[in-house]
Amino acid sequence: MDQLKAMRVFARVIDEGGFAAAARALDLAPAVVTRLVADLEAHLGARLLNRTTRRIALTEVGEAFLERTRRILGEIEEAEALAGAATTDPRGHLRVLVPPALAVHQLAKHLPRFHRQYPQVTVELHSPGPVETLDEAFDLTLFSARQPLESGDFVARRLARTEVILCASPEYLDRRGRPQHPSELAQHDTLLPPISELQRGISFHRGHWGDDEPAGEIVTLVPQRPLLSTSHTDTMYAAALHGLGIAGLPSFLIEDALLEHALERILPEWGLFSMTLWAAMPTRKHVPARTRAFLDFLIGVFGGEDRDPWLAAAGCETRSCAGCPIEQAAAVQPQPAPLNAS
Repeated sequence: MDQLKAMRVFARVIDEGGFAAAARALDLAPAVVTRLVADLEAHLGARLLNRTTRRIALTEVGEAFLERTRRILGEIEEAEALAGAATTDPRGHLRVLVPPALAVHQLAKHLPRFHRQYPQVTVELHSPGPVETLDEAFDLTLFSARQPLESGDFVARRLARTEVILCASPEYLDRRGRPQHPSELAQHDTLLPPISELQRGISFHRGHWGDDEPAGEIVTLVPQRPLLSTSHTDTMYAAALHGLGIAGLPSFLIEDALLEHALERILPEWGLFSMTLWAAMPTRKHVPARTRAFLDFLIGVFGGEDRDPWLAAAGCETRSCAGCPIEQAAAVQPQPAPLNAS
């Protein structure tokens, strides 16, 4: 038995959620995947997986063995990366965990350029749902956070800052009017997350927030029942595009719609809140060239700075932004629950 191969197959079965899916991902016959895991269990003298007709589950021994297996496979990757450090062309398979909205509205359109630059690197995107922190099973994890990151056994690089703004289609605004103050939103149809996520209200702020400047204005609204309530960001985005009402959406998601004037920002002098987009990877002495290449590519695309490149490109940055007032205001004002940007 090739024990190392069997360990890789075992880990992939868990990652893919089943033998058939692992066989497809590894381009192996399902019978081969099943046999390798069975041989590994026979070699260890312990059952690693409980199998039923519908699902698989790790045994207690299997959980402990999987943790050590991932560590061993990671060390082997590092050793291979060290041995191949002289190779200038990144190559190999890259696994990235990313929120669905970021994958659909940003990564997908930039991947062709990455492939032209690094044709020997294949990319596997996993987008099961919201991503809140690093997952060591992946080479890179992309996620958003409103608060500074806590220290940990990982390396994180800022990609950009994304601001959540109010927007609507020009057709809707031509029909219903363009609000000039947050209080006027009560007269409009709104598209929001479930009300339970916004019990403390939504806070708008404008003005300057420096030590030597006058305090800005803060308005907190407790929303009435919206015309559409959903935590699915792309559904809210599609509804806004089709003129259903006013939605609060992250700038990275609506960049194209703003540039094409399919959506229009409203209340541009008023800020809501912003989030930082991060790319994180487990702490390693020797990072594979393909991982470095993809990370550097993302920083090049998004800027890597504490600013919102998407609102800047669309020409609708928050007008009161001077020295990051959104973040300073956030420090003194109770925060509403964030709109789900995943």
